Amino acid sequence: MRNWKKILVCVFAFSLMGSSVMFADSVSQKIRVWINGQEVQDGGYVIDGKTYVPIREFNGVVTYDGDSNQVKFIKPNVHIFLFKGDTVFGNVNKGKLKFNVFCQVDSLSENVSSVKVAITDPSGNVKDIQSQDLGSSQKDNFWFRTYDFTYDFKVAGKYKVGFYIKASKNADYELVAEKVITALN
Repeated sequence: MRNWKKILVCVFAFSLMGSSVMFADSVSQKIRVWINGQEVQDGGYVIDGKTYVPIREFNGVVTYDGDSNQVKFIKPNVHIFLFKGDTVFGNVNKGKLKFNVFCQVDSLSENVSSVKVAITDPSGNVKDIQSQDLGSSQKDNFWFRTYDFTYDFKVAGKYKVGFYIKASKNADYELVAEKVITALN
């Protein structure tokens, strides 16, 4: 008879644990998330009817202050224009091209250390075009224009010109905006 009581208690305990796991699973559900045609590596979760996605996936600068338990997300408006001489362009033919990049930045809510522009080829190789330290004279809006730069569009495909921000001197550059150049045959 004693064994039956132990078995009954174990069955009851395991059934409670199983129902708790099933309830937790229904409240928290892992989902696949796509941003502009690219699947987010870590995906997201739906918890109590709200969708949560890792903030780092939204191309901005994320800082965490453990003392105040605050996350800050910096993503200014950045408009990127590509110039060949005085002519704006978007598509190019394969081969070498001399051009510069004009970036209009506004709504920058936090001071940042520096900015940079880089180009990424269809294979994922990144080439820096130009960077600049902003120093203490930073404003919430400014223009940044690179020097003329010669780049070899070796293969047909999509090249990405990215605008990056470095939040502090010791931080890494983070992508905040990009413009696509399509190289044609």
